[in-house]
Formats: sequence, C-alpha cells, structure tokens
Amino acid sequence: MALSNLAARVIFAIVAIPAVLRLIYLGGFPLAVMLAVVGALAAWEYYRIAEGASERPLGITGTIIAAAIPLAVEGYHSGRFHPPILTLAATVALIVFALVIWWRGVDGRPLGAVAVTLFGAAYTGGMLSFGIGLRYHNYAVGEVAGTALVLYPVVLTWSSDTAAFFVGRALGKRKLLPSVSPGKTVAGAAGGLVASVVVSWLYARYVLPHFARLTMLDWQAVLFGIVIGAAVQIGDLAESLLKRDGNVKDSSNIIPGHGGVLDRIDSLLFAIPVAYLIFTLPHVLFPVNR
Repeated sequence: MALSNLAARVIFAIVAIPAVLRLIYLGGFPLAVMLAVVGALAAWEYYRIAEGASERPLGITGTIIAAAIPLAVEGYHSGRFHPPILTLAATVALIVFALVIWWRGVDGRPLGAVAVTLFGAAYTGGMLSFGIGLRYHNYAVGEVAGTALVLYPVVLTWSSDTAAFFVGRALGKRKLLPSVSPGKTVAGAAGGLVASVVVSWLYARYVLPHFARLTMLDWQAVLFGIVIGAAVQIGDLAESLLKRDGNVKDSSNIIPGHGGVLDRIDSLLFAIPVAYLIFTLPHVLFPVNR
C-alpha cells in the first residue's frame, strides 16, 4: 500500500469515526439521515456494478428507494409514519414495475430490471435500517446503551476483517473461494472467525455490562461471535461475487484510500441484520439479562 493511500485511509478514519459515533449516539433523524445517505451511495454503486453485468436497473429510482427506507423506518419508530408495511412494500414494487414497463418496454428486460432494482434497494438501505432497530432495541435503554448495542456487530466486523487480512497475509496459502475472491484464504477466514469470537467475549464481558447494563453468558457471547463472524465473511464474499459478475475491482473510488462505500459496508450489510435477529429471538433461545 502506498504511503499516500495509507495516509488517506488514516485521515478518513480520523474524521469519519467520531462523526459516525456521534450520529449513532444522537439516534433519531440524524442517524436515519446518515443511513439514508450511506444507503443511497451504496445503492448507486450496486446499480453501477449491475450495469457492468449487462443488467438494466432503474438506478435513480432504486437509489431513491434505498435512501427512503431508513427514513421510513425512523418515521415508523417515532410514530410519525404508520402505513401497513406489506401493503407499502407491494405498492413500491408495483410502481417500479410500472416505471420499467413505461420506460423500457417489453424489449427492456422488465422482469430483470424490476428484480435488480428492488433487490439493490433492499440490499443497501434496507439492511442498514436494522441499525435503527438495534439503536432502539428493547434491550437498550438510553443513548449510551443503544450506541453500545449498535457498535457490537460493528466492532466485531472490524475485528474480523482486520484479523482476516493480517492472518491471511502471514499464513494464507490455500484459497477459500478463488473463483469468487482470489485474495481470501482459509487461514484468513479462520483468523477472522477466531477474532470475532474473542472480541465478542471481551465486548460482552467488559462493555455491555458497564455501558448498556446488559449481561450475556459466556456461551452466548461465543455463539454471537461465531454467527456474526460467519455473517461478516459471507457479506464480504457476496459483494466480491457481485463485483466479479460486474467485472469491476472496486465498487467506486468515492472514499479516499478505501474504494467505494459498498466496499466498506459489505460485511455490515450482513452483520447488522443478523445481530438484530439474534437479539430479537425468543428469550429461551438467546436470553440477555438487563
């Protein structure tokens, strides 16, 4: 990595991390706007990749939908927006279908365009919206607790990605899935999973009790680390598969030193919804004491 590239990464991290933490802590509309902006940028990159794979999505329409989902979720949570969810989703799908027929016609591959457009919005803005669910989860009482709960899968994602990179470089020989991502190794995947488990145990033991007043048993923290660690790696491989299909190396170059937004959040798009699902399972399966 060139020095200028490393410097760009460091500067971006110094600016972005405190801003993201602040917006998560504030919650509400500021958090929803951040997720909407990130979701829209990721969706724009996704549609760019899809076009490279000879698909013809409605990029602008899908980007708007991706940005609208976190805002709608926040409105629903705050009580300002209470539509029938399934009816709303069906209406959006029908509108997209109508637009595809109107703009593309029969020869414009309307079925594929609708599928790619709707999936792109759900994959980006839809998955990020689970961050709002974590921020205001029943387990989290107050701003600090909500922030700690959101950061749990985020910290595990960062730990897993970092460990996978360094372990893979040091010990990686056997490729994990070379047809999807030639750079990923079995050793890197194992290192990332171990890091996720260890950091999960530490987070559950030293962060959640003090900042969120939540306690987890050791086996719960280990299980959480295993599941999130697996979700992180699947999310990374999923985006690699998309880029391979679209014949691009990076989703874009919008972030200095990092590539695209989708390159940075691909693992989180899986980790955050899975974390929310785990915490929302019946207490018998995953009890957390408050």
